Amino acid sequence: MYDAIVIGAGPAGLQAALTLGRMHRSTLLLDSGEYRNGTVLHMHNMVGQDGAPPAEFRATARAELAAYDDVEIRDAGATGISGGEGAFQVTLADGSTVDGRRVILATGVADDLPPVAGLQDLWGTRAFICPFCDGHEHAHKPIGIVGAAPRAEHLIGLLGRIVGDITVFPVDEAFSAEDARTLEAKGVRVSSAPAISVEKDADGVRIRTDDGERAVAGIFVAAGSMRQRAPFAADLGLAMLESGSIEIDDFGRTSVPGIFAAGDLAHRASLPGPMASVLLAAAAGQLAAVGIIQSLAAEH
Repeated sequence: MYDAIVIGAGPAGLQAALTLGRMHRSTLLLDSGEYRNGTVLHMHNMVGQDGAPPAEFRATARAELAAYDDVEIRDAGATGISGGEGAFQVTLADGSTVDGRRVILATGVADDLPPVAGLQDLWGTRAFICPFCDGHEHAHKPIGIVGAAPRAEHLIGLLGRIVGDITVFPVDEAFSAEDARTLEAKGVRVSSAPAISVEKDADGVRIRTDDGERAVAGIFVAAGSMRQRAPFAADLGLAMLESGSIEIDDFGRTSVPGIFAAGDLAHRASLPGPMASVLLAAAAGQLAAVGIIQSLAAEH
């Protein structure tokens, strides 16, 4: 039986495994090969790794973990969790099972994009969601914001001092006259027709509507939603927050004893939502690992 099974090998899971390994706690890290930033070419706003490819970051982390005898990595997904604190059983995608005293959920979230043709193909390379991660790369360049008015207004406030001119495109139906006036008061253009498709255009993106098209350097999405990538929160009946995230305490504990969570899928109730940050996900993984180490130490 492992001391801890970490499900998910993004920044949160990798850091959790490293912390557990350094404290000589037997750890199994499960890597399904699915990552929220799987299509991203370069990650940003991560000190010491700014601009590094996420795949390179993951490969380096796995190479570092190989130095720890107490950490085992399997390229396998998990499909179920049963049992309770001290005796969890995790079912893998091939039907086999593994046992652990504690479990960390680090499976992250998936982004559901608005229904604009071609948007999924550009996701993470020319279409983005986070100004902190990708705003600087569009400094002084024209961009498009695709989505709902309230979220678009928030993005304009963050990106306005960084990028060049901004054009906001609605999705599905045109903005109301009031919403359009509110956005235009921010000094941006507002398309009178919804975005119906996007495609690569030289080094940028071409956005098409029923009444024309516009070329921009990149797109920021102000619509859609995110969801738990894995079913474990629902399966285990974990307490959830209005954001759709798992509720955790300062050390990643969930409402079910022995189950911890870290990364984009969880946050404390004091925060309005999860923050899409490699650095913060890794920090959350470390805190969850510390929480597990503390709880295991208290048993002896």
